[in-house]
Amino acid sequence: MATVSKRGGPGQPSGSRRTTSDRARVARRALACAAVFALALHLAHGQLGVGGRAMQAAIDDWLFNGVILAAAVSCLLRARIARSARLAWLLLALGLLLAVSGDVYYSVVYGDGSMASPTLADLFYLLYYPAVFGAIVLLLRERMERFSASTWLDGAITATTAAAVTVALAFDPIIRSRLGGSVANSAVNLAYPVADVALLAIVLVGFALVGWRPGRAWLLLGLGLAVSSIADTADLYQLANGTYHVGGIVDSLYLLSALLVAFAPWQPRSRHHATRFEDTRLLLVPGAFAIVALAVLVYGGFRRVNDAGLILAAVAILLVIVRAAWTFRANLRLLEASRHDAVTDSLTGLGNRRLMNAELQRALADGPASAPASLAMFDLDGFKLYNDRFGHMAGDTLLALLGHRLEVAVADAGHAYRPGGDEFCVLLQCDRREAEARIAAAASALAAHGDGFSVTASFGRVWIPSEAHTPSLALRLADDRMYAQKGSRRGSARQQTHDVLLGVLREREPGLHEHLREVGRLAAIVGRALGMSDSELDDLHRAAELHDIGKAAVPDTILSKPGPLAQEEWDFVRRHTLIGERILLAAPALAPVAAIVRASHERWDGTGYPDRLGGVAIPLAARIVAVCDAFSAITGDRPYAPARTREQAIEELQANAGTQFDPAVVRAFLDALERVAVTRLRVVKDAAGA
Repeated sequence: MATVSKRGGPGQPSGSRRTTSDRARVARRALACAAVFALALHLAHGQLGVGGRAMQAAIDDWLFNGVILAAAVSCLLRARIARSARLAWLLLALGLLLAVSGDVYYSVVYGDGSMASPTLADLFYLLYYPAVFGAIVLLLRERMERFSASTWLDGAITATTAAAVTVALAFDPIIRSRLGGSVANSAVNLAYPVADVALLAIVLVGFALVGWRPGRAWLLLGLGLAVSSIADTADLYQLANGTYHVGGIVDSLYLLSALLVAFAPWQPRSRHHATRFEDTRLLLVPGAFAIVALAVLVYGGFRRVNDAGLILAAVAILLVIVRAAWTFRANLRLLEASRHDAVTDSLTGLGNRRLMNAELQRALADGPASAPASLAMFDLDGFKLYNDRFGHMAGDTLLALLGHRLEVAVADAGHAYRPGGDEFCVLLQCDRREAEARIAAAASALAAHGDGFSVTASFGRVWIPSEAHTPSLALRLADDRMYAQKGSRRGSARQQTHDVLLGVLREREPGLHEHLREVGRLAAIVGRALGMSDSELDDLHRAAELHDIGKAAVPDTILSKPGPLAQEEWDFVRRHTLIGERILLAAPALAPVAAIVRASHERWDGTGYPDRLGGVAIPLAARIVAVCDAFSAITGDRPYAPARTREQAIEELQANAGTQFDPAVVRAFLDALERVAVTRLRVVKDAAGA
């Protein structure tokens, strides 16, 4: 019963398959052994005289031609079963059959005698070359998908150097011996060395074109054809010097060539495309051929060599110089492309964080000598929802579109960047009025609306170098201000949480709610006077409004008690800052606000609560809240004390500056209070005059 193979479907039994594979392996080994035996027998007969004259015809004729014929049959069989390069193997088989036909014709018609050239054997021999040339070209076309200019230069260097060596060392005696007689005789005699040089050159070109990574099949084929060309040149050289004898080492080289070609079609197929980068091999090979070409020129200074060989060697060196220049140019392009990729965001084509930092550093280094500069950082609102709904591919497409629109919006005034994710930045070189307009245009360019989605951009800007003198400070300020705007936007998680908590306070105690609103307003004025950034002012304002959120957990009997509180009641009240911190930490967007609320009842002299912080260890925002809270409490009605006048509140603050309050904050608060009073008086006078 037939078994089922692992590759699927009933078919040949697995044992039968293993038997077929084993038979093929045994057959290959047997053929390899036969090939080695044939070559060894030919060498032993030619060099050691094994077999004597009795075996001369069998070895020099039948064995010699039989091996070449076997190589042709091997190529024919490969062409029959090949799925690709079939014509190439057919041409190679044809070339080998033509060579065998020439030998057989020569042996039958002329035997060991001399012959007048040209003959029909010459036609067979010479037709061998175009057939082999065609096979090599077809195999290269099937092997390679594209050739680079540098690859062609390598091939030209290889071919020219090989031709220079061959012509310089072997051409003179060959040409002298073969010139003479009829024009046809001279032409045929010269065709052999020229064709051999061309064959050797094209084989080496093939090796160069595959980046000197030929694979086993092309390696055996190339070596076989190269050995054939070398053997033929040596044959012609010995004939010219009268040293050739049948069955010698040159004929053994022919057999070695045929055996290499015979085994080449059956090697495992491998595809290696031309190497695109200039690795060590591709740099060393042209250099090695340049040394060989230079050696030919040096040799020509001591010995008489063919002029064509010297010219070819000089051309090879010239090509090496061109190759070096081409490599240098290609490496410059590669370096330029690498530098461009290193500073470019691949998705949008904008500059990346590295380029932004470098150009920001340059703008800060130029300082007053350059045009006014500004940095704006943008973060997309609603992009995550868009990405989750429509997928990452749609998200990437939208980012690319918005990046292009941003680049157009600031094209004449600065540069746009994408540091990463859904963040964008622009660095502008223009005055403030134009910068404001460009930043507004950039924010509009980064907005997209459609069915079921809305993407907008929050931003923060910083003027440089007036507001920041280092890139890290400029980026931090822009980032802080961006997130302050993002948090203050109506509908943001930060704003929604803030509004909910204020609503709780309003329902809990309307009077406390109004007190907190007043503290928030005063704190924002003082913070601005002390030079706080937009993001810091946003945190300060929210902390001032929510600094007593923990009192929502304090019982009404304690909050509304008209008289002094007992010690345990005070301990309960002092816990409200910790309770307020825990409430705010439930919303991650309000984490910075929670830290301020915790410290809002610390004292400058370190006797406050809950952590007994003192001096500048208390966050500046908390120190501002403490002063504003005290002023609002003093001037407002409380269950345990009536409201006092504005002047009395100011005296209280001044009296406690340096103990309970930060003196600098008290001074800033009083200055801000005076400016507010002057502004209100002016408004009243203007209204009365109207």
